[in-house]
Order: sequence, then C-alpha cells, then structure tokens
Amino acid sequence: MAATAYDIIKRPIITEQSMAAATEKKYTFEVAKDANKIEIAKAMEEIFGVKVAKVNTLNMQGKEKRMGARPAGRRPSWKKAMVTLTADSKTIEFFEGMV
Repeated sequence: MAATAYDIIKRPIITEQSMAAATEKKYTFEVAKDANKIEIAKAMEEIFGVKVAKVNTLNMQGKEKRMGARPAGRRPSWKKAMVTLTADSKTIEFFEGMV
C-alpha cells in the first residue's frame, strides 16, 4: 500500500528553536520512520504547495521514562525532518501566528 503525503508528514514540531528557524523558511516536522528525504520533500510540496530546497533528517531516540520505581520504560523512537524552502517559495501559513 502506497503511503499518502499525510502518512509521511505526521505533525509539526513546535519549540522555541524550531519557531526561530521558521523565520528563515526552515520548518520542523515529525515524519514516518521509513520515509526518505525525497518522499518527505514531495509530501511537503503536495500538502502545503511550497517549493522545497533541501531536507535534513534525524532519527530521535525515545527517552527512558519511569513510573514510580522500576522497571523503566521507553517512549517510542521517531524521525524528525527539518525542511528548508526555496527563497522564492511561499511560507507555510500554519506557522505564521506562532513566531
């Protein structure tokens, strides 16, 4: 079964650091673990109608968390993508009011 663009791009990452980068047309998203940079770029262009210059990806290790004493469990690992748009591309409106 082919993954849709919405299966690849899961959610935006809203942090101080990612919001500061949004002013330079760099946006951060949680993406599917098996998605590659080309698939991520195509999904971004399809969903938001923007032009993608480059995609950087990072596999994030799940943090160890405890509930009481032991045993400690782990949060799931996930993949993060930092997407840079071209200079002539429009911005993503979703992030406009947050910066």
